[in-house]
Amino acid sequence: MKRSYSRSLRLAVVACTVVSTIGCAGYQIGSRSLFRNDVQTIHVPIFKSDTLRRNLGEWLTEAVVKEIEQQSHYKVVAAVDADSLLSGRVLSETKHVLAENLNDEPRNLDVNLYVEVEWRDRAGNALMQRVSIALPSAAVSVNEKSNFIPEAGQSMVTAQQEAIRAIARRVVQEMEYTPL
Repeated sequence: MKRSYSRSLRLAVVACTVVSTIGCAGYQIGSRSLFRNDVQTIHVPIFKSDTLRRNLGEWLTEAVVKEIEQQSHYKVVAAVDADSLLSGRVLSETKHVLAENLNDEPRNLDVNLYVEVEWRDRAGNALMQRVSIALPSAAVSVNEKSNFIPEAGQSMVTAQQEAIRAIARRVVQEMEYTPL
């Protein structure tokens, strides 16, 4: 009696496993389900910068490459080996004083970075959906603001690094697959 019960139980577990596996055959789990399956590799040249701030394009490129490799299944490779090209340009960087002390020295400031990003396949087709109407058809506009307080030991560079990390996250989120 115990043998037939345990055998029936094992058969029921196997049957449930098979049925549930077949029913979920088309689903994907993890980051692969968020991103395009027709692209495996990306080339990311150094982002151009229209600002006077040195190394801003390089810092942003490094952050975007790290975010792509951490959050997606894409591999960043050289241009000749890539299925697609993700290029970008830092359009502007602004700094605004939010609060001053009694001596008119800045106490609280905002740093704004405006970036334009374009992702195309080898044939030149846009892979990223357009977000802003004012930009060319395949460009995506990304803007991030970061706040810093000099008196607390923060600097323009720490605020830029925070904004750059946020922009890199936003760029990779924009790469998530949505049919054009």
